[in-house]
Amino acid sequence: MNRLIDIITINSLAEIPDLETIRAIPRERKLMLIFGESVQNERETIGHDLKKELQGFQVGIHISEPKINIAKLITDKDIEDHQDFFEQCAKDYRTLGEELILKLVGKLKVKLNRDFPLGTFDEYKWDERQIGKLDDWRYDIHGIHCGFENSKTGQIIEVSLNVPNEFGGLDPYFFSQFIKTTVKYRPLPIDIFENFADGSRIIDKMLLLGKFEKISLNMDNCCAIVVTDR
Repeated sequence: MNRLIDIITINSLAEIPDLETIRAIPRERKLMLIFGESVQNERETIGHDLKKELQGFQVGIHISEPKINIAKLITDKDIEDHQDFFEQCAKDYRTLGEELILKLVGKLKVKLNRDFPLGTFDEYKWDERQIGKLDDWRYDIHGIHCGFENSKTGQIIEVSLNVPNEFGGLDPYFFSQFIKTTVKYRPLPIDIFENFADGSRIIDKMLLLGKFEKISLNMDNCCAIVVTDR
């Protein structure tokens, strides 16, 4: 779902909406402030001040254009009210991730190193075997993930390869993308507009609720986030 954009042109500082007005903007709308020439030199300072004041909002200061974009993110209450949904999504992510990885090692005729899955696929990242087809899926081995996209449904999942004996590691952006491209979840019980920012809030709150947990990657200060009930 795309947001509607409310555009306000700012030619004086008095035209900047107050915090109460901004906080009242629903999640379905985004506010775009376009700064006129007379106040452009104030834009970055104003943007940083808004970031400090608007907790639970995404405030984007455009690098080259005289714009500030403001959008309300998913709330703690939204997440708490839909915790069962997000928990099930994480379980589905884990189940599908493992299913696809097992199919892929079968196609490639290699032995899966469950303690270090990344080592199983590392050599494939450097030649034409990096990308291929697996039934209705297109796969792409890259970085510490193997991405899969279903050509029929459009479903997308990025499976972490750096977690020992686990294929349900959750990344904020990829988790949001998975939810939004999974047909059986539609219509979503709660909208996700910003894949990374909303996804980060979802994961952080689900950790606090005990529905997700951190597990060690056997590396200094490194961990992965997975569904607790697995």
